[in-house]
Amino acid sequence: MNLPLLHQLHSEGLLSNASLEKAKSQSTSKLFSLHWELKTILYLGIMLLSGGIGILVYKNIDSIGHTAILFFIALVCAGSFFYCFKYKLPFSAQRVQAPNAFFDYVLLLGCLMFITFIAYFQYQYNVFGNRFGLAAFFPMVVLFFSAYYFDHLGILSLAITNLTAWLGITVTPLRILQSNDFNSSTLIFTGVLLGALLMALAIVTTKRDYKKHFTFTYTNFGMHILFISILAGMFYFDAVFILWFLFLAVAAFYFYTKVIADKSFYILLICTLYAYTGISYVVIRLLSYISNLDLAAVYLGFIYFIASGTILVLFLMRTNKKMKLHDSL
Repeated sequence: MNLPLLHQLHSEGLLSNASLEKAKSQSTSKLFSLHWELKTILYLGIMLLSGGIGILVYKNIDSIGHTAILFFIALVCAGSFFYCFKYKLPFSAQRVQAPNAFFDYVLLLGCLMFITFIAYFQYQYNVFGNRFGLAAFFPMVVLFFSAYYFDHLGILSLAITNLTAWLGITVTPLRILQSNDFNSSTLIFTGVLLGALLMALAIVTTKRDYKKHFTFTYTNFGMHILFISILAGMFYFDAVFILWFLFLAVAAFYFYTKVIADKSFYILLICTLYAYTGISYVVIRLLSYISNLDLAAVYLGFIYFIASGTILVLFLMRTNKKMKLHDSL
């Protein structure tokens, strides 16, 4: 609908006030937001750009030269951070909106280029030697600083991922890294501690009201890492799997109480699936002990999965309905 034409007709007396307002409302109702579509395109653009730079380096490394490649990556990284420092809004412990539509993506590009620079520098010149933890430590510090200073959830996710990699490299002996054999109890205990640490950060973030919108990111990573590590402990420490199952039950109960408090169906779903995996493992182990039943144990296993699957779906539906009922109250 051409609004200037409508106003012209109204000024000439050819269109009444009621008709003009009706036409405006019809025209406005047809508008829709392209916010998420544009954000998705911009994020894909940044990913494609960083990936394209990697392919360019790979295919032309002999003709371009390592120094020129490093200089180009450093230039893009420095330019991105210069732009972010120049146009950023004042720091606040609360949520800070981006000053413009391109700010978040320029920051993401700068952080990705910094990670690429450190990784390429270590790979080509081996500046850190066999101390691989340092190669992960410096990007981790820069990513956490950037996430808090510029208030960026995506960079926070990168920082937590880098923290996970740094801890894994630090606690893992060099011989395990060289043989690419990560079947280590040390990694399991490290994962449990890291998951607990991230959950503690989520609690502190909420209690202190300091970047409170970071809470879900910490909770999401901490929940997955903690549950996966506990399940790995159940599978690895076969003799004491019941003890690890008790740890799993405690973690599941904690997250269930969090679900009721926060009314998050996502956390409910993830917590339930991990708990169900642990319960199923214990049931199958107990059935495997009944060797004299033979085929009967297999049938009991089938019956268990059919019955437990039904109970699982009913539990999720009932809890979700309960959360919605309390929310409406």
